[in-house]
Amino acid sequence: MSILQATNLKKYYGSGSSAVKALNGVTLSVEKGSFTAIVGSSGSGKSTLLHLLGGLDTPTEGSIQIAGRSLKEMDDTELTLFRRRQIGFVFQSFNLVPMLTVYENIILPLELDGSKIDQDFIMEIVSMIGMKEKLSSMPNQLSGGEQQRVAIARALAAKPAILLADEPTGNLDSRTSQDVLGLLKGFGTRFGQTILMITHNEAIAQLADTIIRIEDGKIVESRWES
Repeated sequence: MSILQATNLKKYYGSGSSAVKALNGVTLSVEKGSFTAIVGSSGSGKSTLLHLLGGLDTPTEGSIQIAGRSLKEMDDTELTLFRRRQIGFVFQSFNLVPMLTVYENIILPLELDGSKIDQDFIMEIVSMIGMKEKLSSMPNQLSGGEQQRVAIARALAAKPAILLADEPTGNLDSRTSQDVLGLLKGFGTRFGQTILMITHNEAIAQLADTIIRIEDGKIVESRWES
């Protein structure tokens, strides 16, 4: 069953002959519970695509549906609430709030939404990321890998329909990168979490179920890993 469907996505900057076509007619479908990697060189359009799929930017043309909802049919308030509840984000730069503890960072999306905190679920993901002993630590007391683990837990706290990861290992060494990716894959298996990750690293992409290659704003290859 498809959890995300994007149809004929285009994103142009400027107009006329000088227009930059960051995306030029991308159509893709992401199955519920799958782990999909989008790969491409710098400037290929993969980050633009992720921002559109996450509702952080709007396409010039095309449509996006997530969990049966059309993003373009939402006003700004509806889209903000939808992102908070249905889309988890993991970025290269971690984006933890420096004055909040590990625990406070993890539950922040739930508190912003006024949602009830499922303590059993929160502690289960905290246990999976190996941070039970550091819940009261501040971000500046953590290593890069630990900060990214907290960012992943925060993204999962609201049990989103899909998790979007933008170069999640870009600031990590190779060993820590493998640990973080193993964690992502483990969450996918344990909770049936749908994960869409962009990366320029071919080795990292091999961990995904599906690999989509994008170049010059177009999908040039899709393959399913055995």
